[in-house]
Amino acid sequence: MLRLTWVQPEDLLGHELRQAAQDGRCPATVAAVAARWRAAGGPEAPDRAGASATPVSRYLRTLAEDLLDELAELPSPMAEAEPTDLGRIKGLCPDWPAAPAAGPQPSAARLEAAWLGRAAGCLLGKPVEKLPLEGIRALARATGDWPLTTFFTARGLPAELAAAHPWNRRSAATSLAENIDGMPEDDDLNFPLLGLLLLRRHRRSFTTEDVARLWLDELPAGRLFTAERVACRNLLSGVEPPHTARHRNPFREWIGALIRADVHGWTNPGDPGAAAEQAHRDAVLSHTGGGVHAAMFAAAVIAAAAGGGVDVHGCLRAGLAVVPPGSRLARAVRHAVRLAREHAGGAAEFEPVVDALHTEHARYHWVHAVPNTALIAAALTHADGDFTGSVCRAVSGGWDTDSNGATAGSVAALLAGSPAALPKRWTAPLKNRLATSVAGFDGVGFDTLGRTTAHLCAPDPRPERALPARPVLEAATS
Repeated sequence: MLRLTWVQPEDLLGHELRQAAQDGRCPATVAAVAARWRAAGGPEAPDRAGASATPVSRYLRTLAEDLLDELAELPSPMAEAEPTDLGRIKGLCPDWPAAPAAGPQPSAARLEAAWLGRAAGCLLGKPVEKLPLEGIRALARATGDWPLTTFFTARGLPAELAAAHPWNRRSAATSLAENIDGMPEDDDLNFPLLGLLLLRRHRRSFTTEDVARLWLDELPAGRLFTAERVACRNLLSGVEPPHTARHRNPFREWIGALIRADVHGWTNPGDPGAAAEQAHRDAVLSHTGGGVHAAMFAAAVIAAAAGGGVDVHGCLRAGLAVVPPGSRLARAVRHAVRLAREHAGGAAEFEPVVDALHTEHARYHWVHAVPNTALIAAALTHADGDFTGSVCRAVSGGWDTDSNGATAGSVAALLAGSPAALPKRWTAPLKNRLATSVAGFDGVGFDTLGRTTAHLCAPDPRPERALPARPVLEAATS
C-alpha cells in the first residue's frame, strides 16, 4: 500500500491544530475542532513519520478536509507582528540593511568552500535525522565521539543501542563514516542546485511563479517534502501562488524555505537586504510568517559571510536586521545567541545550551523553523564561526539535523574562505562528487559549482540554459 507522505488530510489536520495553537488562533474554536476530530475517531498526527500507517474512512478524510478549511479561516493575533508581505516586513525592521557600494565579488574558491561546507554539514546530520536528542547523544558516546568531532559511525556500536536508536533508514547506507563515497542526494543540496537554474534562467528579477514553474519542470515530486510537497500538490490542483503556501498547508512555518536560501545569499555578497528580498520571493511559494522569516534570516547571514570582512557575530546581526523584531523567530534567535554567550567555552559547554533550547521550544514540531533557526544561531555563536565546531554543535543539538548542519556549514565555510581552510576529514570523503536527481547536475563537482555560482554573483549575469548532464560531468572532472 502506498501512503504518500505529507499530503494525507487526516494527518495534516493534527499538524494544523498544533500550528493554530501556536498562532493563538481563537483557542476555544481550535479546542472545539480538536474535540470534534477526536470524537469522530480521528488519529493524532504522526510525530516523526510523514504519514500514518493506516488510511481512514472516506467520512473521516472528508471531515479532515472540512476542518482544515475551518481552521484556515481563523485570524491570527500574531499577524501584525509576523507578516508575510515584504513591504510590511521591511516596515517593521528599523535597521534594514542598505545596499552597499559595489565591492569585490567572492572567488570561485570561496563559493566552492560554501558548497563543500553545506554538503559536509548535511552529511554529518543525515544518519541521525529524526532521532531524539537522547538517541544522538547515546550513539555518539557509545562510539567514542562525544562531543562530536567527525562523521557518525556504526563501528563498535552495541547491538542493543543500535536497536533502540536506529540510524535513519534511507541515509545510513551512504552517510556513516564507513559508507561515504561522495555526497549522496539530499533535498538540502537539490534546492541550491535549483537555485542556480532559477538565476540562470531569470536572473535576479525572477518571480514566485518562476520558482513554481521550475519545480514542476525540474524536480520529481517525490523529492519534495512537507510544505514544498503540499505547495506542489496545490499547484497541480490549480491553486495560484502565493495561496499555494496557505491552502491546507500546515507545514508553512517549517524549515523548508530556509534550506532554499543559500543561493540567494551566495549571489548577493555583502548585500543582506537584497539577499533577503530574493529569498522572500522564493519562500512565499510554500511558506508564510516564520517560515519566510527564517529563509530571509539565513539568506542575509550568508550574504554577509559571502561579502567578507564580517565575523560570524556580525553575520547573525545582519540576519536579525531583516526579521521583524517582535516575531517569534527573532525572539528565539536572540535568546539562542544569549544562551550561547552565557555558556561560552568548549564543545562540552554547548550541552546546557541545547537542553535550554529544547525546553524553551518543546511545543514545536522538530522540523519547525523557529527552534531550528535558533539552534543554528546558537551553534555558530558558540563555535565563534569555526567550521568543525559549528557543524558539530548544530547537528548535536538534534531536531532537523541534516538541514541545520548544512546551513551552519555553509556559513562557517564562507568565513573560512577556501576549500583548503576546511579540515580534510570533512571534504575528502565527498570526492568532489554530488549525486542528485536535478537534471544536468548528477555527479557534478563542487569546484564546478563554485565557478558557476561565482558567475551568477556578477551584477548582470548572462542568461544561460541549463547545461545537459554530460557537459556538467566533463566540467567537474576537467
